[in-house]
This record gives sequence, C-alpha cells and structure tokens, in this order.
Amino acid sequence: MPSCTTRSAVAFWFADVVLWFAGTAVVAIWLVLRDPSFDYRFLIVGALLADLVDGLIGGPGVLHSVAGCAAVLVVAMAASQGRRQLRRSLLALCFGLFLHLVFDAAWADTEVFWWPASGVGLADGQLPVVARGWWNLALELAGAAMLVWAWRRFGLAEPVRRSQFWRTGQVGPDLVD
Repeated sequence: MPSCTTRSAVAFWFADVVLWFAGTAVVAIWLVLRDPSFDYRFLIVGALLADLVDGLIGGPGVLHSVAGCAAVLVVAMAASQGRRQLRRSLLALCFGLFLHLVFDAAWADTEVFWWPASGVGLADGQLPVVARGWWNLALELAGAAMLVWAWRRFGLAEPVRRSQFWRTGQVGPDLVD
C-alpha cells in the first residue's frame, strides 16, 4: 500500500502537472506529424501515465526509463498484430510515454533513465515533477497556453469538431497545411 508521502506526491501531481504534459505532447506531435488521424486521447494518456504509475509505487520507476517505455512499445506492437486501429491507438500511447521522458527531464536521473543498464535497482527518490516544486506552476501555465493554441488550431470551439475529437481523438483532415 502506498505511503502517505506517496499519496501526497500523486495528489500534488494531479493537481499541478496535467496541463504541462498534455500540452507539450499534443503540440509536439502535431508539429512533427501533422497527422489528422492520430489519436490525441491516447497520446495524452501516455504522457500522463508514467507519473501516475510510478507515483503510486513511490518514486521514479520503470516508466521513467528508456527500457521501460521500449518494453511497453514491444508489448503494444505484439498485442496489436493484424489490428490496425488498435495499433494506431497503442502507438499514440507509446509516443506519449516517450514524450513524457523528454518533457519531464527524466534523463537528469541517469540511474533511472538508463535502467537496467545502470544497474538492476532503481534509485530511491522523488519523481522529477515533485522535485521541481513550485516551478510546476510556470510549466502548467505554459501547458495551458499550448492547449489553448491546440484548441484554436484544431477548431474545437465548433461542436462538430469537438464531438469528433472526443469520439475518435482525431482532428479534421482540413487542418493539414
């Protein structure tokens, strides 16, 4: 059972760092892929998943490592053979996991980031999001700005587009330049 400190860290994360990871993931993928059929819902879940899972176990763990994210990718590819739509969704989740490593600065803790190459044990310590403390407020504001940009760019003020986004995670094909 997670300790009180762990529960506090998870509550802190949910209260303070959802917009940063969601915003950076959505904007990064849109700017790189510009794929209107990409499922942004799974991307956002993937971008939030590492801190949720590792926060519940009490600190940075397997999902804050390259090997852990790569293992999830291998499982996703194996589980989705011959099922194209499932594969697209699971790949979006994996992209989110890898982007979390980037936007969480997970590489700063090399023992965890390069696990198991750095040793079989994972480091004791805080999640990067907890260690940043009040800096998360600035990151959340930046994430909110990115999500506002995406809201406008994807035309989500229009009910039809918004409904399509909630149903499919996709944006309109007319948005591609």
